[in-house]
Amino acid sequence: MAGSPDHKLNGEGLENRVVRFRSYLHGGTSSLLSALPTLIVFPVYKTVFRQQLHNTPLHLAVAQLYKEGPVKLYRGVVPPLLMRTLNGTLLFGLQDTLLHQLSISFRNVISTTALPALAGFGAGIVEAIVFTPFERVQNVLQNGQNDQQLPTLKSILMRLKSQKLASGYYRAFLPITVRNALGSSLYFGLKGPMCAVVAGQGLSPTISSFISGTLTSMGISLALYPLSVLVANMQAQVGGERKGVLACWRMLWISRQRSVVLLYRGGSLVILRSCITWGITSAIYDRQQKRSG
Repeated sequence: MAGSPDHKLNGEGLENRVVRFRSYLHGGTSSLLSALPTLIVFPVYKTVFRQQLHNTPLHLAVAQLYKEGPVKLYRGVVPPLLMRTLNGTLLFGLQDTLLHQLSISFRNVISTTALPALAGFGAGIVEAIVFTPFERVQNVLQNGQNDQQLPTLKSILMRLKSQKLASGYYRAFLPITVRNALGSSLYFGLKGPMCAVVAGQGLSPTISSFISGTLTSMGISLALYPLSVLVANMQAQVGGERKGVLACWRMLWISRQRSVVLLYRGGSLVILRSCITWGITSAIYDRQQKRSG
Protein backbone atom coordinates (compact mmCIF):
# COMPACT_ATOMS: atom_id res chain seq x y z
CA MET A 1 0.00 0.00 0.00
CA ALA A 2 1.23 3.46 -0.87
CA GLY A 3 0.65 4.84 2.60
CA SER A 4 1.86 1.84 4.60
CA PRO A 5 4.66 2.30 7.20
CA ASP A 6 6.84 -0.26 5.39
CA HIS A 7 6.51 1.67 2.15
CA LYS A 8 7.48 4.91 3.89
CA LEU A 9 10.49 3.26 5.53
CA ASN A 10 11.62 1.81 2.21
CA GLY A 11 11.19 5.21 0.60
CA GLU A 12 13.24 6.90 3.33
CA GLY A 13 15.93 4.24 3.00
CA LEU A 14 16.18 4.78 -0.75
CA GLU A 15 16.33 8.54 -0.29
CA ASN A 16 19.11 8.18 2.29
CA ARG A 17 21.10 5.96 -0.09
CA VAL A 18 20.72 8.56 -2.84
CA VAL A 19 21.94 11.29 -0.49
CA ARG A 20 24.94 9.17 0.54
CA PHE A 21 25.75 8.45 -3.13
CA ARG A 22 25.73 12.18 -3.85
CA SER A 23 28.41 12.68 -1.20
CA TYR A 24 30.68 10.17 -2.95
CA LEU A 25 29.93 11.77 -6.34
CA HIS A 26 30.49 15.32 -5.11
CA GLY A 27 33.67 14.35 -3.30
CA GLY A 28 35.07 12.78 -6.45
CA THR A 29 33.97 15.68 -8.65
CA SER A 30 35.46 18.35 -6.40
CA SER A 31 38.74 16.47 -6.19
CA LEU A 32 38.80 15.89 -9.94
CA LEU A 33 38.31 19.61 -10.59
CA SER A 34 41.13 20.38 -8.19
CA ALA A 35 43.39 17.92 -10.02
CA LEU A 36 44.47 20.65 -12.48
CA PRO A 37 45.90 22.81 -9.69
CA THR A 38 47.53 19.62 -8.35
CA LEU A 39 49.19 19.18 -11.75
CA ILE A 40 50.30 22.80 -11.81
CA VAL A 41 51.79 22.73 -8.31
CA PHE A 42 53.36 19.28 -8.70
CA PRO A 43 56.84 20.82 -9.09
CA VAL A 44 56.22 22.50 -5.74
CA TYR A 45 55.22 19.16 -4.22
CA LYS A 46 58.30 17.48 -5.67
CA THR A 47 60.52 20.25 -4.32
CA VAL A 48 59.03 19.66 -0.85
CA PHE A 49 59.64 15.93 -1.23
CA ARG A 50 63.32 16.47 -2.04
CA GLN A 51 63.65 18.71 1.01
CA GLN A 52 61.95 16.09 3.17
CA LEU A 53 64.15 13.30 1.86
CA HIS A 54 67.57 14.94 1.51
CA ASN A 55 67.26 17.84 3.99
CA THR A 56 68.37 20.29 1.31
CA PRO A 57 67.69 24.05 1.28
CA LEU A 58 65.04 25.32 -1.11
CA HIS A 59 67.44 26.76 -3.69
CA LEU A 60 69.45 23.50 -3.87
CA ALA A 61 66.30 21.39 -4.28
CA VAL A 62 65.10 23.65 -7.11
CA ALA A 63 68.54 23.54 -8.77
CA GLN A 64 68.57 19.74 -8.51
CA LEU A 65 65.19 19.44 -10.23
CA TYR A 66 66.17 21.99 -12.87
CA LYS A 67 69.31 20.00 -13.69
CA GLU A 68 67.27 16.78 -14.11
CA GLY A 69 65.08 18.45 -16.74
CA PRO A 70 61.31 18.81 -17.41
CA VAL A 71 60.76 15.13 -18.29
CA LYS A 72 61.95 13.89 -14.91
CA LEU A 73 60.29 16.83 -13.20
CA TYR A 74 56.89 15.22 -13.74
CA ARG A 75 58.04 11.68 -13.03
CA GLY A 76 55.65 10.40 -10.39
CA VAL A 77 52.75 12.74 -11.21
CA VAL A 78 50.28 9.98 -12.17
CA PRO A 79 49.81 8.43 -8.69
CA PRO A 80 48.93 11.75 -6.95
CA LEU A 81 46.50 12.73 -9.73
CA LEU A 82 44.76 9.36 -9.59
CA MET A 83 44.91 9.29 -5.80
CA ARG A 84 43.54 12.84 -5.55
CA THR A 85 40.35 11.98 -7.43
CA LEU A 86 39.75 8.62 -5.74
CA ASN A 87 40.71 10.07 -2.38
CA GLY A 88 38.02 12.75 -2.53
CA THR A 89 35.41 10.21 -3.57
CA LEU A 90 36.22 7.90 -0.67
CA LEU A 91 36.98 10.49 2.00
CA PHE A 92 33.94 12.75 1.62
CA GLY A 93 31.53 9.94 0.77
CA LEU A 94 32.63 7.61 3.54
CA GLN A 95 32.72 10.40 6.12
CA ASP A 96 29.14 11.33 5.24
CA THR A 97 28.04 7.67 5.41
CA LEU A 98 29.73 7.16 8.80
CA LEU A 99 28.30 10.44 10.07
CA HIS A 100 24.80 9.29 9.13
CA GLN A 101 25.26 5.94 10.92
CA LEU A 102 26.82 7.53 14.00
CA SER A 103 24.02 10.09 14.18
CA ILE A 104 21.51 7.24 14.36
CA SER A 105 23.40 4.97 16.75
CA PHE A 106 25.06 7.47 19.12
CA ARG A 107 22.99 10.66 18.93
CA ASN A 108 22.13 10.43 22.64
CA VAL A 109 25.65 9.37 23.66
CA ILE A 110 28.05 11.57 21.69
CA SER A 111 27.72 15.31 21.16
CA THR A 112 26.53 16.18 17.67
CA THR A 113 29.44 18.62 17.30
CA ALA A 114 31.91 15.75 17.82
CA LEU A 115 30.28 13.37 15.34
CA PRO A 116 31.80 14.89 12.14
CA ALA A 117 35.30 14.56 13.65
CA LEU A 118 34.64 10.96 14.73
CA ALA A 119 33.31 10.08 11.29
CA GLY A 120 36.37 11.74 9.74
CA PHE A 121 38.64 9.66 11.96
CA GLY A 122 37.06 6.44 10.67
CA ALA A 123 37.20 7.65 7.07
CA GLY A 124 40.89 8.50 7.53
CA ILE A 125 41.69 4.95 8.64
CA VAL A 126 39.98 3.46 5.58
CA GLU A 127 41.74 6.07 3.42
CA ALA A 128 45.11 4.87 4.74
CA ILE A 129 44.26 1.23 3.98
CA VAL A 130 43.27 2.04 0.41
CA PHE A 131 45.87 4.66 -0.53
CA THR A 132 49.10 3.63 1.21
CA PRO A 133 50.18 1.64 -1.90
CA PHE A 134 49.60 4.73 -4.07
CA GLU A 135 51.74 6.87 -1.78
CA ARG A 136 54.43 4.19 -1.68
CA VAL A 137 54.70 4.07 -5.49
CA GLN A 138 54.63 7.87 -5.69
CA ASN A 139 57.50 8.28 -3.23
CA VAL A 140 59.63 5.65 -4.98
CA LEU A 141 59.02 7.38 -8.32
CA GLN A 142 59.94 10.79 -6.97
CA ASN A 143 63.24 9.66 -5.47
CA GLY A 144 65.84 10.43 -8.13
CA GLN A 145 68.16 7.79 -6.65
CA ASN A 146 65.81 5.09 -8.00
CA ASP A 147 65.89 6.27 -11.63
CA GLN A 148 68.53 3.80 -12.85
CA GLN A 149 67.57 0.80 -10.76
CA LEU A 150 63.81 1.27 -11.25
CA PRO A 151 63.38 3.32 -14.44
CA THR A 152 59.70 2.61 -15.13
CA LEU A 153 56.43 2.41 -13.23
CA LYS A 154 56.12 -1.25 -14.20
CA SER A 155 59.54 -2.08 -12.74
CA ILE A 156 58.56 -0.42 -9.46
CA LEU A 157 55.26 -2.28 -9.27
CA MET A 158 56.97 -5.61 -9.92
CA ARG A 159 59.66 -4.96 -7.30
CA LEU A 160 57.13 -3.98 -4.63
CA LYS A 161 54.95 -6.95 -5.52
CA SER A 162 57.87 -9.31 -4.93
CA GLN A 163 58.25 -8.11 -1.34
CA LYS A 164 56.10 -8.69 1.72
CA LEU A 165 53.27 -6.19 2.17
CA ALA A 166 54.86 -4.60 5.25
CA SER A 167 58.06 -3.79 3.38
CA GLY A 168 56.53 -3.42 -0.09
CA TYR A 169 53.26 -1.68 -0.85
CA TYR A 170 52.38 -1.08 2.82
CA ARG A 171 55.68 0.33 3.99
CA ALA A 172 55.05 3.10 6.61
CA PHE A 173 51.42 2.06 7.01
CA LEU A 174 51.30 2.94 10.73
CA PRO A 175 52.45 6.59 10.46
CA ILE A 176 50.22 7.07 7.41
CA THR A 177 47.22 5.76 9.34
CA VAL A 178 47.94 8.07 12.28
CA ARG A 179 48.43 11.05 9.97
CA ASN A 180 45.34 10.42 7.85
CA ALA A 181 43.03 9.55 10.74
CA LEU A 182 44.04 12.62 12.76
CA GLY A 183 44.06 14.86 9.69
CA SER A 184 40.61 13.81 8.51
CA SER A 185 39.20 14.06 12.01
CA LEU A 186 40.51 17.60 12.45
CA TYR A 187 39.43 18.65 8.95
CA PHE A 188 35.81 17.56 9.26
CA GLY A 189 35.61 18.60 12.90
CA LEU A 190 36.91 22.13 12.32
CA LYS A 191 35.76 22.97 8.79
CA GLY A 192 32.11 23.56 9.70
CA PRO A 193 32.70 25.83 12.71
CA MET A 194 35.46 27.68 10.82
CA CYS A 195 33.14 28.21 7.85
CA ALA A 196 30.43 29.60 10.14
CA VAL A 197 32.90 32.08 11.64
CA VAL A 198 34.10 33.23 8.22
CA ALA A 199 30.54 33.47 6.86
CA GLY A 200 29.71 35.69 9.82
CA GLN A 201 32.00 38.30 8.30
CA GLY A 202 29.52 38.77 5.45
CA LEU A 203 31.33 36.68 2.83
CA SER A 204 29.53 34.47 0.31
CA PRO A 205 29.09 30.74 1.09
CA THR A 206 31.59 29.72 -1.62
CA ILE A 207 34.26 32.14 -0.44
CA SER A 208 33.61 31.09 3.16
CA SER A 209 34.07 27.41 2.25
CA PHE A 210 37.26 28.19 0.36
CA ILE A 211 38.78 30.19 3.23
CA SER A 212 37.71 27.70 5.91
CA GLY A 213 39.06 24.77 3.87
CA THR A 214 42.32 26.61 3.29
CA LEU A 215 42.87 27.66 6.91
CA THR A 216 41.87 24.28 8.30
CA SER A 217 44.07 22.26 5.95
CA MET A 218 46.93 24.71 6.44
CA GLY A 219 46.94 24.17 10.21
CA ILE A 220 46.58 20.41 9.85
CA SER A 221 49.37 20.16 7.28
CA LEU A 222 51.79 22.03 9.50
CA ALA A 223 50.83 20.10 12.65
CA LEU A 224 51.24 16.72 10.95
CA TYR A 225 54.15 17.68 8.70
CA PRO A 226 56.75 15.65 10.69
CA LEU A 227 54.72 12.49 9.99
CA SER A 228 54.77 13.27 6.27
CA VAL A 229 58.55 13.70 6.41
CA LEU A 230 58.87 10.36 8.22
CA VAL A 231 56.66 8.63 5.63
CA ALA A 232 58.64 10.09 2.71
CA ASN A 233 61.90 8.83 4.20
CA MET A 234 60.51 5.39 5.00
CA GLN A 235 58.93 4.88 1.57
CA ALA A 236 61.46 6.42 -0.82
CA GLN A 237 63.83 3.44 -0.82
CA VAL A 238 63.15 -0.10 -2.02
CA GLY A 239 65.01 -3.00 -0.45
CA GLY A 240 67.81 -2.76 2.10
CA GLU A 241 67.47 -3.22 5.83
CA ARG A 242 63.89 -2.84 7.03
CA LYS A 243 63.71 -0.70 10.16
CA GLY A 244 60.68 -0.07 12.36
CA VAL A 245 58.90 3.24 12.81
CA LEU A 246 60.75 4.24 15.99
CA ALA A 247 64.15 3.37 14.52
CA CYS A 248 63.36 5.38 11.38
CA TRP A 249 62.19 8.32 13.48
CA ARG A 250 65.43 8.28 15.48
CA MET A 251 67.49 8.24 12.27
CA LEU A 252 65.42 11.09 10.85
CA TRP A 253 65.71 13.18 14.03
CA ILE A 254 69.48 12.67 14.12
CA SER A 255 69.83 13.47 10.42
CA ARG A 256 67.99 16.76 11.09
CA GLN A 257 70.53 17.52 13.83
CA ARG A 258 67.74 17.27 16.40
CA SER A 259 66.39 20.57 15.07
CA VAL A 260 62.67 21.27 14.67
CA VAL A 261 63.52 23.97 12.12
CA LEU A 262 65.36 21.48 9.90
CA LEU A 263 62.58 18.92 10.41
CA TYR A 264 60.10 21.45 9.05
CA ARG A 265 62.24 22.27 6.02
CA GLY A 266 59.82 22.62 3.10
CA GLY A 267 56.87 23.23 5.40
CA SER A 268 56.19 26.68 3.97
CA LEU A 269 55.55 25.13 0.56
CA VAL A 270 52.99 22.78 2.14
CA ILE A 271 50.96 25.88 3.02
CA LEU A 272 50.92 26.94 -0.64
CA ARG A 273 49.82 23.49 -1.79
CA SER A 274 47.09 23.29 0.85
CA CYS A 275 45.79 26.74 -0.04
CA ILE A 276 45.34 25.75 -3.66
CA THR A 277 44.05 22.18 -3.46
CA TRP A 278 41.98 21.86 -0.28
CA GLY A 279 40.56 25.36 -0.55
CA ILE A 280 39.21 24.64 -4.04
CA THR A 281 38.04 21.14 -3.09
CA SER A 282 36.15 22.39 -0.03
CA ALA A 283 34.48 25.21 -1.95
CA ILE A 284 33.34 22.98 -4.82
CA TYR A 285 32.15 20.17 -2.54
CA ASP A 286 30.13 22.45 -0.24
CA ARG A 287 28.58 24.23 -3.22
CA GLN A 288 27.47 20.94 -4.79
CA GLN A 289 26.07 19.70 -1.50
CA LYS A 290 24.01 22.85 -1.00
CA ARG A 291 22.66 22.74 -4.56
CA SER A 292 21.55 19.11 -4.24
CA GLY A 293 20.21 19.60 -0.71
